[in-house]
Order: sequence, then C-alpha cells, then structure tokens
Amino acid sequence: MADETIATPASRSPRKIHRLRIGVNVLVQVALILFLAAIVNYLGFEHYRRWDLSRDKKYELSDKSKRFLHSIKGKVRITVFFDGANPIGQDVQNLLTEYQYASKGKIDIENIDPTRNLSRAKELFDKYKVVSDESLLVLDYDGRNKTVKASEMAEIDPGNAMFGEQPKIAAFKGEQAVTSAMIDLVEGKKNALGYVLGHKEPPIADAAPRISPMLTPEAGARSPISVLKTFIENENITMQELNLFEVPAIPEEIKTIVILGPQYDFSDREMKMLRDFWDKQGRILVLLDPTAKTPKLAAFLAEVGVKVNDDRLMANVKTGIQEVARVRDVIGRFIGGSPITKRLADVRAPFFGGTSSIDVAPQDPSRPSNIKLQPLAQAEKGYWGETDYNSTDDALLQFTPGRDRDTPLNIAVSVEKGGSDDERVQANSSRMVVVSNSTFVQDNALTQDQQGLDFISGSVNWLLSREQLIGIAPKVPTTLTFSLDENAMRNLRWLILVLMPLVPAAVGVTVWWRRRA
Repeated sequence: MADETIATPASRSPRKIHRLRIGVNVLVQVALILFLAAIVNYLGFEHYRRWDLSRDKKYELSDKSKRFLHSIKGKVRITVFFDGANPIGQDVQNLLTEYQYASKGKIDIENIDPTRNLSRAKELFDKYKVVSDESLLVLDYDGRNKTVKASEMAEIDPGNAMFGEQPKIAAFKGEQAVTSAMIDLVEGKKNALGYVLGHKEPPIADAAPRISPMLTPEAGARSPISVLKTFIENENITMQELNLFEVPAIPEEIKTIVILGPQYDFSDREMKMLRDFWDKQGRILVLLDPTAKTPKLAAFLAEVGVKVNDDRLMANVKTGIQEVARVRDVIGRFIGGSPITKRLADVRAPFFGGTSSIDVAPQDPSRPSNIKLQPLAQAEKGYWGETDYNSTDDALLQFTPGRDRDTPLNIAVSVEKGGSDDERVQANSSRMVVVSNSTFVQDNALTQDQQGLDFISGSVNWLLSREQLIGIAPKVPTTLTFSLDENAMRNLRWLILVLMPLVPAAVGVTVWWRRRA
C-alpha cells in the first residue's frame, strides 16, 4: 500500500503585541475621561441651575429682587452678625445664598459669630457704628451702609408661657427687608411721592393715641391704606401729604403725585396746578371712587383721552343649580402689553367695591398727537357696564344692548405724553395711570396673593421711571392650615376608622385564601 502523504497547514507565527499602541490608547482614553470630567465640573460650577420645589417657594427670590440685582453696577458687601442660637439664622443663610446665586458675583458675604470672634466683631462694630446687641446684617455699598435687624426679618409668635409654649417664627420676611435695604443703599436719596389730601381721601397717617374711658392710653385707628403705604415705602419711596390748598404750586422735589378716592371735586385753582404739573412732565396716579362726583377731574382726564363712564360693572354668577347672584365686585385681568403689566400678563385680581368702565378715546385733532393710551386691565368675560345701577328692580339690572356697555371693559389705563415706543430709550415725558376703583388697595380689601399691590407698585415705579424695579414682589410665607367642616370631618373619620384598617385586612384575607387554595 502506497504511503499516503497528509498535507498539514503551514504553522502560523504568533501575532506581535504592539505595547506602544496599547499604551497610547490607554493614555488617550484616560485623557478623554479626565477632560470630560473637567468639562462637566466646569459647566456644573459656572452654569448650574437651582429649582425650589417647596410649596410656597420659600427659598426662591422674587422676580422684583432678581431684576434689581441685575441692575446693580457695583458690589454689595453683606456682613452677617448672627450667633448659632438665633431661630432664623439658618433661614437667613439660605436666603443670602440665593442672593449670591442671583447676583452673579455682585454680592460678597462674611459670616461672623459675635460670641466666638469677638475681635473681628468689635472691629466691624466700630467701623459701621453698630450699637445693638441684636443679631443683624450690615449691608455696605459704595461707602454707604445700612443695618437690617433680625426683628425686621421675622414675625415671632411669643406663644403662651402659661402652657409652656416656646416662641416660634410666625412669618419670615427676610427678602422684603434685605431687598428694601439694598434699594435704599443703591439709590441713595429717597423718591418723594405726593399724596393729595383735602377732598376726603383716606388718610395715610394713623390717628393719634387717645385715652380710653378707663383712663388708659389706646392706640389710634390705623390708616385704611397702611399696608399700601408700607409696601410702597419699602421701595425707597417716601409718601408725604400734599394739600393743594396750602401750597402755591406742587413742590419741585415731588415728581409723582397720587390721587386716591377723592369724595369732593377739585377747585379751579387746584385743576390749574394739576394741568401745569402734567405739562411739565409730571407723573400722576389716579384711583377714582365711582360713587363720588368729580366733574372737573373727569374733564381733565377726558382732555388726555380717558373717559370714565357713569356705570357700574356687574355680573350674574351661579351659586347653585338654579340660583344666580348678582355681584358688583369685579375680577380683573391684566393685559401684558405695557411695562407695568408685562409680568402680570393674564393674572387675575379682585377689584372690590364699585368699579366703572373706562373708554380710551380715539385720536382727536384737538388732542396732542404724541399722547399714547394703553389699557392695563379689563374685567373678565361675563361683566357688563350697567347704566341704571341705582335701580332696585331686578328686571332692570340686566344687560340691555344699546343701553349698557359690553366687553371689553377697561378698568385701568396708562397715558404717556412725549415718550418713546422703544422701552430701552429713556425720554422725558408726562405719565399717568388711571384706575376706576379706589377701594381694592385698602387694607380690608387686600388678599394674600397681593396682585393689586404688585399692580400699584408697578404703576408707581413706571411713573418714577424705575422700570428695573417693576416685577412680582416677595410674598410672606405662611403656615399651611386646613379648615374642615362637619362633612369633611365625618368623611375623614370614616377614612381613618374604617377604610384604612380594611386595606391591610383585605390584603391579609387575599394572601390566606391563595395559600389555602
């Protein structure tokens, strides 16, 4: 048998390991990982975002505070003199952290515990001439300084000592106090706002203390617009009384005046002063009481194209399946086409009390062509302007086409004479805001949401040419409470005593049945 030759494949030589190539590859991967880590850290440090998910946005600065911080040119230095035992110390630290984040490097903060760092505290106390033992902040800007005490940043509930209750924080108002102090420092001189008196307007000063029948001193009645006054004066504005009967002309230092709910008409002399003030680029805020008859003031408004109608806004609201109630309190909606209401666009606000409609007159050859009129707020759909508003006949208090006024119903209007259409251009001009309701800003009509105060604040700042301060003001955080009526209490009792025990019982029976099967 012939020998068979078996062919075997040629043996392959082992592949050479390129150690240099592997090393370079590893180095490149490590370098890329380090580079990506550096980029992520840089972006996280320089461009990070924060979100406040708390119920009442406790840790988020208001729109007004943020806008003001963006307008600051220099640096603000804040020195914190708080000891560790202060109950609002942590809230203050969290608040200042938000200020630093929003200011983008315009705020420097130094924390000093006076009980531990006595030498540094004494040095700064002497520098800023601090004489209080209370915990406080010292704000320093361009050589000027201002203190904000802990008592100004919180309302403390003392509790009932008889039952062993400890004092607790009722409301933290740190942002209002700090932002107000910053505005004072940056602007320096306060802006004067003339509050016109002499026509039975609500007083801005509290009544003098009096002696009770028991011969004990009692505080006088508070001003009906005390909340509004405090709200406005927190923005570096001082409201001072202005009686046009007692002055030959409106003082030069007053650039803006407020006319709030006059019950009597102005005299011819007063109207001449108002017209002269308007012609000299004056700024006027007018809040009218529709029940008062002020024909001369109404004629002045008509000259600039604002006609306040002799009607009352009302609506029919369903209160049950077949029940309808007629309401005269107006729900207004702000229109976002103006700098005043840009940040309140489509926000609803209650205008309690009587409200009239306002017509914006078309261009008239007898009126200067450089007057710009713009609606700021309108009544919600469903309201009408009732002209027979004094009638007691329900049949007459219904919308009648051709007699009553239908939507849109303006309730606030702005007027500017000589301004620029470009918001970035600051031009000297006369400005006016007219509102056909004067009671919505009084203390007994204000709501917790304070949209009315934000609107008035925006109007005042627009009149003062401080557009950078127009925004939503900080709100005071409140304790969350629940009010349960008898039906709600009965349902809650069934939920706790019956339904909640039934759930684990049903699960247990189900498991037992499956195992038994």
